[in-house]
Amino acid sequence: MVDEFDEERKKKLAGWKERGTMVKQVIVIRKDLKMRRGKEIAQGAHASISFLTRRLEYKERLDQTHVYYEPSMSHDEYVWLESGFTKITLQVNSEKELVEIYSAAREAGLQVHLITDSGKTEFDGVPTKTCLAIGPAKSEEIDKITGHLELY
Repeated sequence: MVDEFDEERKKKLAGWKERGTMVKQVIVIRKDLKMRRGKEIAQGAHASISFLTRRLEYKERLDQTHVYYEPSMSHDEYVWLESGFTKITLQVNSEKELVEIYSAAREAGLQVHLITDSGKTEFDGVPTKTCLAIGPAKSEEIDKITGHLELY
């Protein structure tokens, strides 16, 4: 049996690839914090997955004995999920820079998630802005905001 929904998504994805449209997610991490490598990875993972957790909608079946989640995603997000989860990690050197990138992405209408660590394992108990993720979105849209930043 052919799943018509899957076939339609494959056609749309192929069309995007033919036009050379790349969808990615950019993670921006504060280098000035000198986090342990594992901490950096965890913070970046929090930022990356935030878009998906915000897209899941809680639904209950009629018998209310089962709970499931149904994603509500944009076309760019579906393309990203189906084409390899392209991620680029960039760096900034201060909270000020991180917040400027966050503000610019929001002003541009991009999906952006700013991560504030609770401070339980690092930062002496002080909640600290550690990183953010922009997208998934078209590369050219994200590059307008982050194109000047250095790779991490």
